[in-house]
Amino acid sequence: MELGFCGPGLMGAPMIRHLLRAGHDVWVWNRTRAKAQALAADGARVVDAPRDLLAHAQAVFLCVSDTHAVEDVVFGAGGLLAMPDAGAGGLRWIVDHSSIAPAATRTFAARAARCGVGWIDAPVSGGVPGAQAGTLAVMAGGSAEDIAALEPVIRAYAARVTHMGEAGAGQMTKLCNQAIVCATVAGIAEAVGLAHAAGIDAARLPEALGGGWADSVLLRTFVPRMTQTGHAPLGSLKTFQKDIDTVADAARETGAAMPVVGAVQQMLRLGAAMGLADADLAAFIDIVRPQAGMHRTKK
Repeated sequence: MELGFCGPGLMGAPMIRHLLRAGHDVWVWNRTRAKAQALAADGARVVDAPRDLLAHAQAVFLCVSDTHAVEDVVFGAGGLLAMPDAGAGGLRWIVDHSSIAPAATRTFAARAARCGVGWIDAPVSGGVPGAQAGTLAVMAGGSAEDIAALEPVIRAYAARVTHMGEAGAGQMTKLCNQAIVCATVAGIAEAVGLAHAAGIDAARLPEALGGGWADSVLLRTFVPRMTQTGHAPLGSLKTFQKDIDTVADAARETGAAMPVVGAVQQMLRLGAAMGLADADLAAFIDIVRPQAGMHRTKK
């Protein structure tokens, strides 16, 4: 299948490589052209604007930073559907892997439908390691027919695709995921801080807790990052802040009680005030225990 992809960053680039290895023709665009051009060696072809993808792609995948970026790529100047009267070419589907607000997703899906284009909100979980390994979990919203048509393509980089309901349901499920992830990473940071304060080796927590109820992929991923230096970044705290703010908005809209999310939201705001917005996700430890840096060792 001929595909388009907007946003080949830390997450998108390995996803594109999996699509290419699966035999798909992939046309890519990024605001920073060098990020798209870096994939040319793998067989991707670069276009100058999202709208240019319409000449090539049946489906366009998005993996961009936030709600505004999605709207701009699709409906802004030079966007995929910027000129609805001009048609959408051969484009049949937009698959949005970004993490954005469910209400905005429903609006975007309705606008795309008026252009004859199906919208699948398909945020992912598994981070950069999952994208590289091709084992991402995809939570999807949209019509069952559209998801069934695209699932074989998505399976190039995902181990699981779960249809959660109509447009917006995938994004709401991702908010549930982020509520769990952010709260857990914050809890791990507090535990590492407690270990440091008590004078025990925090780096051994995954070993000591392995197999118990506290064991998890997050524990095994983030304790080394909070106790050692030299790890490649997984993302930034500002990404968590964007997502947890959206979770808090959804809680207000639905009337859900989420006091833990409220506490994590305040932690992330404190981190931003400390100048840690662009720091790796493991910087939760620097929020709860600023002196933790002295405990980090090189791998």
